[in-house]
Amino acid sequence: MDELHLKVYNNRSELVLPDGTVESFIEGGMNQSAKIRYKKIATELSNGYLERQILLCRNSLSNLDFSQLSQEHKLLLGTLVNSVTSEVGRALVGLTILQLCVKSIEPEQNIRLHKGSASSRDFSWRDGISMRSLDKQYITPILRKYELLRLNADGFMMTRSLAENYPYSSVYKANMRGARSEWLNIVEAVEENEIVPELALRYLLLQLLNQADNFRKLAVQITEKLVSYLETTIINKNIAFSLILQHINTSDYAARLMEIAMHSLMQAMQELNIFSTYLLKPLSQMRSANKKHGNIGDIELLEDRQIVEAWDAKYGKPYLRDEIEELLEKLEVHSEVRRTGFVTNLKPERLEELELRCREIEETFEISLEILTFEEWVEVQFNRSSTEELSVEQELAARWLRAYAESLAQLRRDLAPIDEPCYQWLVSLNEILKL
Repeated sequence: MDELHLKVYNNRSELVLPDGTVESFIEGGMNQSAKIRYKKIATELSNGYLERQILLCRNSLSNLDFSQLSQEHKLLLGTLVNSVTSEVGRALVGLTILQLCVKSIEPEQNIRLHKGSASSRDFSWRDGISMRSLDKQYITPILRKYELLRLNADGFMMTRSLAENYPYSSVYKANMRGARSEWLNIVEAVEENEIVPELALRYLLLQLLNQADNFRKLAVQITEKLVSYLETTIINKNIAFSLILQHINTSDYAARLMEIAMHSLMQAMQELNIFSTYLLKPLSQMRSANKKHGNIGDIELLEDRQIVEAWDAKYGKPYLRDEIEELLEKLEVHSEVRRTGFVTNLKPERLEELELRCREIEETFEISLEILTFEEWVEVQFNRSSTEELSVEQELAARWLRAYAESLAQLRRDLAPIDEPCYQWLVSLNEILKL
């Protein structure tokens, strides 16, 4: 197997892949096929394609599903965004957004070929398109409008290092600052059809939305007001539960918020050293509580790196027979578990039948298995903290509300790495709290 390398000739470049496959890029004016592709891309972008994607990510969480995006590719996209500072990384993020837009609109367009022109005076690939023109007209203006990236009005493609007359590949030699390897790996994965480009685009936009200036301002506003409110107002378990439940039930994708709320209570309990020998595992990504990811539940407590307690949130699911049978399979490979269960926001259906099955599983695995309503589960957790002392209940309630707000505000990413768009969640929380 050969090394990836690029051969450069007078009229073409050839990218030789490790398996010996050769991609040829012929130089010259844009051919008719490239012109047709370019027109389609430009038309879609001029009709608001990128803006629609941003608004979808910001406002319609229930329509997003990243199950087809691997953890490896999520990590690449997340690292790309996290590499952005006031000095470096912006151009590569902007370029990735442009490339993903191009590939989503016109899958036949090769996103390695960033130059295309009908003029013989300018360097061009026959199958290339002018990414600089697309950027200046349709990408940078939209990213600036929504404050997703601080970019010069002329566009990120004015950056010299992105303008070399070589196709974008792992052997592109220009000196670029930022997450260069992550960007190139994304390009390779897209061209190898390993990534669904529109999913990657939306995931990338989500990360930017959660870091945007207007999001940060709202997050700071809410958390500062909440801290001030909790310093002057005494709240108890019932008040905290009522506020959080109202937010869950009136928000988009309530199921995810219930997971976050449960995890936030556990965060508060950990802060108060209520389960001193256990360690709270960071919140799992949406739709990852399954055997493939090694999870038992959405909320997990570890002892010596092993799961000893786990709870699975089941919003809108009153009958849990299938979930119980799935749990049985998980327990077969997690013999260390001592306590687990399901938490539903609805009154469980056919509970007598389910409890009988739970007792059988308890005897088989020598564990405690419970089915609780959300309110009952909250009561159980508060009881763990010896809340006969009213001051302890009040402290836990205040810390719970604060942990919930700060998790949504992206201020606890070590424990709550939430990748969904939190802006609308914060807006509605602000309205409910009325601080």
